[in-house]
Parts: sequence; structure tokens; C-alpha cells
Amino acid sequence: MAVYTHLGAETLASLIAEFDVGELISAKGIAEGISNSNWLIDTTGRDGAGARFILTMYEYRIELEDLPFFLSLLDHLAAKGCPVPRTIHDRSGQLYRKLGDKAVALIEFLPGVSVSEPTPGQACAVGQALAQLHLAAADFPQARANGMGPAEWLRLADACGAAGLASIDAGFAAQVAQELPQLVTQWPADLPRGVIHADLFPDNVLMLGDTVSGLIDFYFACTDLLAYDVAVTHAAWCFDGTGRDFDPAISSALLAGYESVRPLTPAERAALPLLARGAAMRFAMTRAWDWMNTPADALVMRKDPLAYARRLAFYGDPANTGVFAQG
Repeated sequence: MAVYTHLGAETLASLIAEFDVGELISAKGIAEGISNSNWLIDTTGRDGAGARFILTMYEYRIELEDLPFFLSLLDHLAAKGCPVPRTIHDRSGQLYRKLGDKAVALIEFLPGVSVSEPTPGQACAVGQALAQLHLAAADFPQARANGMGPAEWLRLADACGAAGLASIDAGFAAQVAQELPQLVTQWPADLPRGVIHADLFPDNVLMLGDTVSGLIDFYFACTDLLAYDVAVTHAAWCFDGTGRDFDPAISSALLAGYESVRPLTPAERAALPLLARGAAMRFAMTRAWDWMNTPADALVMRKDPLAYARRLAFYGDPANTGVFAQG
């Protein structure tokens, strides 16, 4: 979440009036994240008692034709009992509206906080919620290819260039040159597939104590390997923010929570070390591109690509292969 586009009060009020949610009271820009402009919206509500929503304007890395997939998926998962915000349809029943040449959607606000130092209990709950999502989405009728798969890692590496990556860190450029071709060549294609979140970072999970109250930001969701989603979540939750310190207790709890709802197949478990390397490469590459290309005046926090380069080194170290061993 971020703010790239600035909207005036009159524009926001007119836009909110297109939804049956009451009158606009306030709108506050949300600075976290990197891909969309977002506002916390307060309205009078349908009954005058007040209501809160998230307004999202889609800026980049999201194609307009993908929005029905993302927004309908939220409705599908919410109807299945997953802790996922519903899409607020406008007065004519549309999932989103156009504002100029950009699409905007209004999403249900869910309570809870994102944790920066999760406990094993919270990690277990996140694993369970991820598995619940995978099972609930099994009959979702739409599909979407993963636009952030190995081919995109290659494209981003080429767009950044060896010199660009070396400007971040000389060792980073060498690491990408060594790891990326191996990952592309060895990437599995025959594991169980389904709809995945693909971006389940701690800031995309809302918690009340040890309970997951919300899974949010589904704008990288796609149809891909279910175990890859586990690997993405593992990489996001099991390290400190710098990627230097790995927490084995969080790792064990996350995997145990997932398997308490959906056991991994032997082939999925065997592939997890490779999938985790791929997850680390994916975020190292997107962060590197963002690091080099984020506008100087954007209300957005750049994220360090080296935090994922360190995760990549961890997962690639033979001494750490036991991380994904069955407990």
C-alpha cells in the first residue's frame, strides 16, 4: 500500500457517493507498500452509525483485466468463511470504477494489527489461515497466470542490469548471476496447483492476539504451485527485517499450522528448499527494480533488496536443508 496519486476532497467525496456507504467523513493516505495508492476511508455509513473502508487506486504491476479475478476472489473466500475483506460493489453492482485512466475499488475494512515480531502461536495461525485459503479457493472458477514467476525474475534482472544490481551491492550482482539460471532450469511444474496469495507478508495479515482477523492485499494472487505460496510465506515470516536472523521456532510453527489443515505431499516437501530460493529471488528482484525506479516524490517506503538476498543465501546453504524436514 502507498500513495502515488493525490486526490482532492471533492473528487474523493464524489467517488464515495457512487457506493451505498454513506457520505465521506475523512480519507487518510496509507504510506506502506509499493504498488498501489491507498486511503483509509471513514463514512457516515448506511445507517448513520459510521463505517470504515480501504480505497485502492491501481497504479502498476496490475492489469485492468485482472481486477475481476482479484476482487471476485475476495468475495469467494469471504463467502467460504476465510478472514478476507469483501469487495464493496458500487450502486450498479460493479466491482470497481474508473477514475480517469485508473481503476479504483472500495474494500471492506477489517480490524486487527500487523505484527512485526510474531510469536510461534501467531505463526501457527497464519499457516492454518493460508491452508484454509488454499482449500477454500479450490472451486474458485477463475484462473490467472503468475505474472511474477521465473520469467519475470529474468526480465527484472535484465532490466536492472548487472551494473544496476552491483550499485546496490557487488555481491548481490554475482549472487543473482549464479542463482537465477539454476532456479529457472530446475523450477518444478508437476506439484499441486491452485489459487495462491503469493504475497503473504506480515503486513498483509491482520491479527487479534493469536487469531488471524484478516488476510489482505491479494493483488499478486494467481494460479500456481500451492507449496510455492508456503515458501513465500515462510521467507516473509521466519526472518527478521534484515534477513540476517532466522527463527526456527516460527518456521516450525508456521509449517505445523499449515499441515494441520492441508498436509504437504512428499514431493511438495522435497521441493520446498528450491521453492524458498525462488521466493527469495522473486522479492529480491522486485525490490531491486523498485529501489532503482521509485519516484523521489512518492509517499512510499523503498524496501531493501539485500534483505531477500540474505534469505536466498540462507536457503541455498546446504547446512540449512533441514529447515523443511518433517517434524
